This record gives sequence, C-alpha cells and structure tokens, in this order.
Amino acid sequence: MIDVPPKTILLIPVFNEEANVEPLLNEVRQEFPDLPICFINDSSTDATRQVLRSTLCHHLSLPCNLGVGGAMQAGFQYAYEQGYEYAIRIDGDGQHPPAECRALIERMAQGDVDMVVGSRFLGESAYTSTLFRQAGIRGLAAMLSAACRQRITDPTSGFQMVNRAVMYFFAHQYPADYPEPESLALLSRQGYRYCEVGTQFRARERGTSSIRKWNTIYYMFKVSIALFVDRCRAVDPRFDRQNIKVSP
Repeated sequence: MIDVPPKTILLIPVFNEEANVEPLLNEVRQEFPDLPICFINDSSTDATRQVLRSTLCHHLSLPCNLGVGGAMQAGFQYAYEQGYEYAIRIDGDGQHPPAECRALIERMAQGDVDMVVGSRFLGESAYTSTLFRQAGIRGLAAMLSAACRQRITDPTSGFQMVNRAVMYFFAHQYPADYPEPESLALLSRQGYRYCEVGTQFRARERGTSSIRKWNTIYYMFKVSIALFVDRCRAVDPRFDRQNIKVSP
C-alpha cells in the first residue's frame, strides 16, 4: 500500500455541514491517522463552526461567505504558506470516501502530473445521478475536452490532489463561481499537467446539495459562458508553470 507523501495536507471546504463534519473527520482519522487536516468553514449559518471547535480539529473560519471557490483559495494559500508540498481536497458533504485518496496519491507518485482529479465516470463506479445532471456533465466534459485538448470525463469533480506548483497558482488565481471546470481550463492554458483516475463516489447521506434538479442545466449554461470568457483572456506569464518558484 502506498504511503502518503510527507508534507501533505487534506483540505475540506464546508458550508452548513454540521451533520457531516464529525463522521467525515472520524473516517479520515481512521484511514490516515497522521494526515494533517484543515477544514475551511465558509461562514456557515448552522452549527458547523461549533462542531469544528468541539472536535478540536484545525480549521479556518471565513468572516463572510465566499463560495467554494473563495474557500478553497483560502485553503490553498494556507497550505502553501505552511510549506506543504501536496494538498488533497475532498468535499465536506461526505461524497468523497477518504479511502479513495489512495488512488490519487498513487497516481501523483508517478511524478508526471501537477494535479490528479478523481473521476466518478472512469472504471467501475456505483455512483448514479439524475438524468439532467448526467446530460449536463457530459456536455460540459465534451466542451472542456475540446478546449484543453485532452479527455476529461468529470469536469465538476472536487476530489483532487495538487502539487506545490498548482497550490501556489491556485492561491493567487482561482475561479470564484465555478472552480472545478474553470480551474481545469486555466491550468491547461498556463501549461500545467493533470489527469483523472477512477474513484468511487457515494451519495450524500446528510444535509442538502447546493445544486437543485432544475438548476443543473442553468448551472451548465453559466459555466459554458464563463469558460468562453476565460478563453478570451490573455495568459498571465507570472503564473506560467515554467516561471513559478515553489521553494518552501
């Protein structure tokens, strides 16, 4: 079994996940007892902050709600400034089984990519979704695959592992509204390398998803517009992969 690389941190964004924090934390600690964990509380309005305090786990509490993009940018900035070499992100709703992090770690260990994304649509997966969401994801995947010139099967996956170079880039340049698909497009334009690996996802057991059934197509439409706007912007040479200095 492959070991977790030294100086790796697990980042978990949460918003109104009071029922999921403790079960997810216990599961992570069971799978990876020595892995540093940082929850990013995106100004939750329920008891999430109190639960985080009661578990005595390390967490950042944002003073206002920034959305998942802003929360993750704060997490990446913290991980970079603390000298971590790798960061793994799983969502706070429990849909990413912590045990599946091993698939990302094993692929990252090959050393030829800067980011690994866990895809629910590669390999054997028991994950199911609504027809609306499946159609939207497939359309978005086809668009991103063409724009990035590589096959992408799960453009909305938040199950990721990044190295220090991407950590630095995301700490400075990270999409606010639709971070998962937009970040893939940005990485591709700046010369970073990434790939997908098949991982198991599971259905949310507690809490409520932020994307409703009838909002799925609208979400995909807005993402498409955002991606088009991104393609019209000039590449920022300061954050080109070849120019970034990643020493701790």
